[in-house]
Amino acid sequence: MSLDAVLSQIDEDLPAATERLLDLLRIQSISTDPAYKEACDTAADWLVADLQSLGVDAKKRPTPGHPMVVGHAGPENGKPHLLFYGHYDVQPVDPLNLWDRDPFDPAIEETDAGTVIRGRGAADDKGQLMTFMEALRAWKTVEGDWPCRITFFFEGEEESGSPSLVPFMKENAEELRADFAMICDTGMFQSRTPAITTMLRGLLGEELTITAPSKDLHSGMFGGIAMNPIRVLSRIIASLHDDQGRITIPGFYDGVPELSDELEAQWQGLAFDHAGFLGDVGLSHPAGEQDRTPLEMIWARPTCEVNGIGGGYQGDGFKTVLPSQASAKISFRLVGDQDPLAIRKSFRAMVEGMLPPDCTIEWTDHGAGSASGTATDDPVFGQALKALSDEWQVPAAYIGCGGSIPIAGHFQRILGTPPVLIGFGKDDDQIHSPNEKYDMESFHKGIRSWARILDAIT
Repeated sequence: MSLDAVLSQIDEDLPAATERLLDLLRIQSISTDPAYKEACDTAADWLVADLQSLGVDAKKRPTPGHPMVVGHAGPENGKPHLLFYGHYDVQPVDPLNLWDRDPFDPAIEETDAGTVIRGRGAADDKGQLMTFMEALRAWKTVEGDWPCRITFFFEGEEESGSPSLVPFMKENAEELRADFAMICDTGMFQSRTPAITTMLRGLLGEELTITAPSKDLHSGMFGGIAMNPIRVLSRIIASLHDDQGRITIPGFYDGVPELSDELEAQWQGLAFDHAGFLGDVGLSHPAGEQDRTPLEMIWARPTCEVNGIGGGYQGDGFKTVLPSQASAKISFRLVGDQDPLAIRKSFRAMVEGMLPPDCTIEWTDHGAGSASGTATDDPVFGQALKALSDEWQVPAAYIGCGGSIPIAGHFQRILGTPPVLIGFGKDDDQIHSPNEKYDMESFHKGIRSWARILDAIT
């Protein structure tokens, strides 16, 4: 095949491709709000119709929540069977008053930094999803056939916790299993370096409520003699880290790997500007483990963070109350082979061991997911990395991600399919926030990147 011809077709068809994306962005597919259930169905129908227009055997598949879209195309020709994953649902638009335009009236805008596509879902994940749809459209137009066996798998609940995803994958594992799962829901390193994300942190959420007196008390009458649960909670929280930023929960670091020399050298070569990264949010000093580099802190090391605290009077003015209860929400980002359930057990035992007399504790868990990582020794990864470098004219890199993308681990654990996470988002895309955008450069070169990757691996 002629890669140059496919790339030329992508360039020529970019205005039409952009219009197709704008059409999809107009659909208000907010998965978290039941009021938008019909819109989510409409988005699924839109994708089915678009796939069918390309000759894909595609269907909308029901779930207890929003539907999946599954399609199959291409020959069994001995080349890798690829699965393309994306999600068509989007985040709510609140607060609406902070948007400069109707979030579901997308538009092309000229900014000081270049041309952008503005609208809810532009970057997360409709614009990213459509990059590989448009690459395959151009390929089919030029070649008249598909490069290999391809499965399309789009869900509509990613922004609401994917409650239907795991059951659907288990029930349809044989149909969905492929050699590689290509996931376009990530970004570039510091908005300029194309990347394959190979490390994702897991997530454990815990909420605790400590109760001491049976009711709120007058602090003058009871202060000093009655136990204050905020005092207890404060001591517990303060004990979770030592002076060097290490987490003190027994056994917490079991399963935490060290970076390989090769990966550490590559990360150092990225010249991460941690001062600028922190400076953008009004900070200056890395607060994690002091013997680790800044990139290690956010990609390869586990964390323990307090996400919220409650207790006592928090209204206007002052109330001298000794509260009955104090609570905190605490999350852990996990790496390597850390066991979230073992950490939960150890954390709770540590906290309960610190409770003084007259205090009781109530626990609420908020999920427990392991980290996921992908080995890059298969030639496909090196081929994809080179293809990205060729398109962007910048050496591509293997990177980590401080966040959690559970779907990557699901592909590994349920289907035995290694994920390949490649995305073209930029740091200022404002995903989940008002005025979300996707750079036209990301959309255009993202499409071209997928064409190059398909050419390289098939």
